[in-house]
Amino acid sequence: MENKKLITILVPAYNEQDVLSMLYDRLLNLMNTVTNYDFEILFVNDGSKDNTLNIIKDLRSVDKRICYVNLSRNFGKETAMIAGLDYAKGDAVIIIDADLQDPPELIPDMIKYWEQGYDDVYAKRKSRKGETWLKKFTSKMYYKTLQSVTKIEIQKDTGDFRLLDRRCVEALKQIRESQRYTKGLFSWIGYNKKELLYDRDPRAAGQTKWNYKKLIDLSIDGITSFTTAPLRWSAIIGVLVSLAGFIYMLVIILKTIISGVDVPGYASTMVVMLFLGGIQLIFLGVIGEYLGRAFYETKHRPIYFVDTYNGEKETNLK
Repeated sequence: MENKKLITILVPAYNEQDVLSMLYDRLLNLMNTVTNYDFEILFVNDGSKDNTLNIIKDLRSVDKRICYVNLSRNFGKETAMIAGLDYAKGDAVIIIDADLQDPPELIPDMIKYWEQGYDDVYAKRKSRKGETWLKKFTSKMYYKTLQSVTKIEIQKDTGDFRLLDRRCVEALKQIRESQRYTKGLFSWIGYNKKELLYDRDPRAAGQTKWNYKKLIDLSIDGITSFTTAPLRWSAIIGVLVSLAGFIYMLVIILKTIISGVDVPGYASTMVVMLFLGGIQLIFLGVIGEYLGRAFYETKHRPIYFVDTYNGEKETNLK
């Protein structure tokens, strides 16, 4: 008998009890249709507080192709994905969100391109239903800004929905950063990539776990992880402000010598003081962001802890 290739479908899950059954039904239909491959559905329960874990256990009791990694607490989606990659057994790994915004029916096309030799088949959004104009605009501007300051090509309008060949998976597993921005890491590792266009659907059920605060945190992680441009900008602006201050100082000295002592205006003095103080605090904040990330990385803590894998307690650290 011919050995079939194994494909792991990796699903990070945090409080997704409302959508898991619908997700499984669509994945089951996919697996029953694509019969020339073996499948593993690997759920990573990221410290869910609802009934997510019990639903996953119930699904596994009726379908042994389902596996699950239960993390010891909520570590965040970025960490949940690397945990899933650590435990994935497939020749290829497909990362998909549990909320069904990314259609599982696109997976056969991903597999087709993978068999043609592509290592990273990523889904790019043509449209984003259910999202506000503000979110779409800020996302567009963020990726435009990130691309302008980094030396690697950042994939626009692209999330985590993609197929990764085993060698991409092994490359990502070697990157053990605690402050992770996986969307940038997909680009950073390189390899042969293929774009696949699709229309993104609204959530099938439940509530989004993302808010603007979390999105801002993620965007800061992206910028500080892949470029030092803000530090360079701080230095350049600091030089320009210092030069302007030096020129202004010479103007005041010459004016005093020529016209005598001039009574300084309170308003102009306060404006200059507040401006320079604000610039300094902003630049200290930029430096603090980079310093804080260096501080976290020097601790060399494990990225995550696993409570159970398929119901069995884990003791190994990652």
